[in-house]
Formats: sequence, structure tokens, C-alpha cells
Amino acid sequence: MLKKIPEQIRRLAVVIGTIVAAVIAIRFVILPSSMFDMQFHHRSTVEREVAKNIAFAGATVCATCHVDQMAKKSKGYHKNVSCETCHGAARTHIENPVNKPTAPRGREFCAFCHAYDPSRPTGFPQINPVVHNPLKPCTTCHSPHDPVPSEAPRECSACHAQIANIKSASPHALIGCSTCHTAPPQHKISPRSVVPSKPETREFCAKCHAKEADRKDAPKIDFASHGDRFLCWDCHYPHLPERSAIKR
Repeated sequence: MLKKIPEQIRRLAVVIGTIVAAVIAIRFVILPSSMFDMQFHHRSTVEREVAKNIAFAGATVCATCHVDQMAKKSKGYHKNVSCETCHGAARTHIENPVNKPTAPRGREFCAFCHAYDPSRPTGFPQINPVVHNPLKPCTTCHSPHDPVPSEAPRECSACHAQIANIKSASPHALIGCSTCHTAPPQHKISPRSVVPSKPETREFCAKCHAKEADRKDAPKIDFASHGDRFLCWDCHYPHLPERSAIKR
């Protein structure tokens, strides 16, 4: 009877049987033991972590004693920064106030967050520690719990250094920021909540770059045919408006 079954069918049956046997072995033999091992390791990990001493006191317990500092901090730029971020783990201080938490005074501590880094969000306060009030502790001018600048930045580059560097090498280098942007005075104090204006239409760029524009040193185009329905900054970066790669 088996001799009448084609060789290909018999080989296929062997392969299917091997697969079925493997599935059964995994389901009823290997998997339960591995699941037990995972549960055991998970249980031991939890027990190990629970056995560790608690080092941090938590974000809100400091307000129990330090009412004035917390009231000041809750309205300042550091309101979302935990006290223990700067002062270190404070569990032992809560249990016995004689154990004083650390109070960083050196410039290098604040530089962890505020030294210039191009990957940080635009508008995040950044400085060059080498030239910014060299040798002076940051707390000389800034209160850590409410680090308002001792004086408002006079230049846009104080916060927008990366954009200023790009613009300095572009045809727009001599054009002031206020030519295209209107920044309310409050923007220097609350840059995230009060933002400057930005051009919204093609007509703004046309004031300098349209064929009939009075600005003689600016490249001229026919706005009726150039760019069609697209906004100028769909193809040109305003701070470095080199010729578009799109040829029409």
C-alpha cells in the first residue's frame, strides 16, 4: 500500500509530522518550563528591587518644610524640575534634617542642561560657559528656584544661536530679524507662551523679490509664474535662502 504512495507525498508527510511533533513539544514541554523560569526570574527581580533601600523622598514632600522655596519654584522656569534633580536623593534628610542634601554651587552643574547643544529645542536657554560670565558661579546672577535672567537678552542670537549662525552665512545676513518677525516684549520673558509673528503669505517675500519691487539688491522673480501655488518657504529656507533645487 505504501509503495503506491508517491515519493513526494511520503516526504511531505514526514515534514508535516516533524512540524506537528515540534509544535507539541514546544507547547507542552519546553514552553511551560521556560514560562516557569521567566516567572521565577521576574519574582526574584522584584524581590531584589524591593529589598533595596529607598533613597529618594519624592517630588512633593519637600514642600512640607520648604514652603517659600516651593512657592517660588512653582511659578518659575524650574517648576517641572524635581528638587532631587539638583539636591540629590533626600530620603535621609527627611528622616533626619541634620543630614543636609547637596547644594550644587559650581558652574559645571548647571552646564549639564544649559551649555549650548544644537540638539536641544529652539528657545531653550543655552550659553557658552567659556565666555558667559566666566569664573562666576551661576547663582551670582540667577536664583536656582526662579532662574529669571538678570537682564532680558538684547539680541535674538542669545537664544537662537543656531539660526543666527546659519543666517550669518546667507544672503539675508544683513537683514534684521525684526524685518520678518515681530517679537512682543513679553517674548523675551516667556518665549514658549508668547511667540513672535511669522510671514504667512507669498506677498511678504514679494515686497523684496517681485520684479516690480524697489529693493534693487534682491534677486527678482515673476511671482505670477514662479512657484505656482506653493509658499516661498516650501522650497527656500528663509534663514539660508539659496537657489531652490527645483527647476521650473
